[in-house]
This record gives sequence, structure tokens and C-alpha cells, in this order.
Amino acid sequence: MREISFAIPESGTLGLVGESGSGKSATSLAIMRLLPPQARVSGSIKFFSEDLLSLSSAAMRQIRGSRISMIFQEPMTALNPVMRVGDQVAEAVLAHQKITKQEAWRRSVEALREVAIPDPEQRARDYPHQLSGGQRQRVMIAIALVNHPQLLIADEPTTALDVTVQAQILDLLRDLREKYKLAMLFVSHDLGVISRIANQVAVMYAGEIVEMGPVARIFSDARHPYTRGLIHAIPTFETNREQPLATVEKQVFSKIAVPLREVAPGHWARMPQ
Repeated sequence: MREISFAIPESGTLGLVGESGSGKSATSLAIMRLLPPQARVSGSIKFFSEDLLSLSSAAMRQIRGSRISMIFQEPMTALNPVMRVGDQVAEAVLAHQKITKQEAWRRSVEALREVAIPDPEQRARDYPHQLSGGQRQRVMIAIALVNHPQLLIADEPTTALDVTVQAQILDLLRDLREKYKLAMLFVSHDLGVISRIANQVAVMYAGEIVEMGPVARIFSDARHPYTRGLIHAIPTFETNREQPLATVEKQVFSKIAVPLREVAPGHWARMPQ
């Protein structure tokens, strides 16, 4: 990846969209400083007045999970299968706050209630395999938000869910963002999902941001051919079920080193030559 630059306003959501391998997850892991040791990150990652790249590992651990939290795509790989979900939420509290285990458990139950898990007192005593996929993802959201972070990174949190549950999780995230005035980076390969939750969108292709701007403007006046291809590939109710879905013709997009330029107020794009 190179020349990745964007800003996320307080109480706003930036959608980072692109196909698998475009660099979306690597970008989010770079912000959290969770890339493998052999990875190199240059530049700066400003979080309020601090540059996250200049912090010690100990200082970053204090920020990670408290001021910046992350939700992953598949909760079954992120949750401990032999630990009660309530204990896993409480563990996130105890890692950053000096309180008793009893108080941490109480906050755990309240966090599960806030993410709309039914009968949270009982569910807190369950193990991950006893919950549905949607409930497990709600547990992950509870863990991410129990310390009231200022930035939430959601890395494709609805991909493994069916459409109905996906809509519920998106509504929940939007409501919690508004309640706690969160800034959110929402990573997805699905522009339809991004349009439902984000205010701004950045489109990634081959490790670069090729277009960025307000969601409504990107959908109505996309400038980069890759963005237009993604939008054209979104199925609609009017899509003819007998016709194959549209695909993105990759040969259109050559890797030419051209900078982002402002093509309209607040709307930036790399214009292939």
C-alpha cells in the first residue's frame, strides 16, 4: 500500500471499501499497530494530538481496547470458545480500569443489554457456541464499546451474517455511534452496506485510495472507473434474475502513479490517464 491518507471526523463514519486484497484490512490493522513484525509503516497516524506510530508498545496497549477498539469479521475466531462471554466482556474492562471483578461483571451484563442481547444476565453465563452468529457479533460489539472508545474500527463485521441480521447489526452500530458520539472506520467490500452506515467513503484499489468523498456524491457522480464498476455491480430489486450480475473489468485500471485531486468540493479522485 502507499499514499493512504484520510481523516475521520468525530461522530462520523468513513466507509473503506474495496475488493479482497485491496488493502482495507491492512489499513485498519496498521491503525491499531497490529500488523506482523515484518510489516513496515511510514508516515504518521494522528489520533487527536498523538502520533500512534511514535508511541511505545506499552502506551499503545493502553489505547488499544480503551480509546480505540476494533470489531472483527468472524466472532468465532475472535472469542475464546472455553470462556463465558460475560467474562470476556469483563476482561476488557479489567484490562483498562481499576475496579473489582464484581463491578466488571455488572458492566459486562449492562454492555450485553445495550447491544440488545435478550436476557443478558443469563447470556453472560453462556459460551460462544451457545449463541447465534448475530448474538456472537453483538458480544464482539459489547467488548469493543464497554470502555467507551473514541474511535471504533469495524472490519467487515456483517459479512458472515444473513441479510436480516446484517441490517440489525448495522442499525445497532449506527445507533451506538450516535449515542456515544463515536468516530467509526467501517471496512467492507460491499458498497450497499457502506451506503447504509457511512457519511464518507474511500474506495481502495490495489493498495491505493482511488476515490473519496461524501457517500451521496460518490453514488451520484463517481469519477474513477473502478468506483463506477463497483456501483454498477450492486444488485437491485430490478436486476433481471436471468442475467448474470455485472462484474468489474479490471483491465480498465492501470497502476499509474497519479495523485488524488479534488474534482468537486470534498470529492477526490485519481483520474487514470
